[in-house]
Amino acid sequence: MLTQPARATAAAGALAVVLTVVLVGSLDACRATVSTAFLRRTISEYALGPHRWVFDTAVVLLVLGSCAVLAVLVRRGIAKKSAAVAMGAWALGLTLVVLFPKHDWAVGPSASGTVHRVGSLLAFVSLPIAAILLAKPWTRHARWGGHARWTLGMGVLSALSFSPLLYAILLNATTGTSWWRVFPLGYVERVLVLTEVATVLVAALWAFAVAQPSYRLSRTSR
Repeated sequence: MLTQPARATAAAGALAVVLTVVLVGSLDACRATVSTAFLRRTISEYALGPHRWVFDTAVVLLVLGSCAVLAVLVRRGIAKKSAAVAMGAWALGLTLVVLFPKHDWAVGPSASGTVHRVGSLLAFVSLPIAAILLAKPWTRHARWGGHARWTLGMGVLSALSFSPLLYAILLNATTGTSWWRVFPLGYVERVLVLTEVATVLVAALWAFAVAQPSYRLSRTSR
């Protein structure tokens, strides 16, 4: 039984992140039954149609879940200030994605779409940094080394998953090639999002572990 508030918070955070995957996955599954070509479009395009409430709910759950996990890790002394700031930037970026929908290119660019793009970029960049900063001080810790190495590995994998988008943006800046034409953007984004969500879940498992009643942070056991 989850009698300790910290354990309940960590578990609730993990559940919220899982629900994010379920909600977005259900939208993709419905689209795929019509044509897999729909998956070439970005996930945030759901916010431009009748399923916006599903998309918004999923992203808000991811924000709340991430914040719950971070709160436990900070309270238990695992997440240092730099990691907490980076994780907060991830949550802020996702919040901007919800508040400011992407461009509807049927009507042209918009200020909302520009903020949406900045928020997406902030989130995608911040999460790998947060995971790496969270894990680095603990990779040799006797008790938390395993959790730290998993988190570090997922952070690096998230950064690698972002690299195709970074390449496309740099190509656009240097050659003028439309960055969304370099790769099938929807597929690349889905791989990136899935990797980053998995990274949050790995951190959630760590938060659940440190929330055990018997846990006492030993700074001398690093």
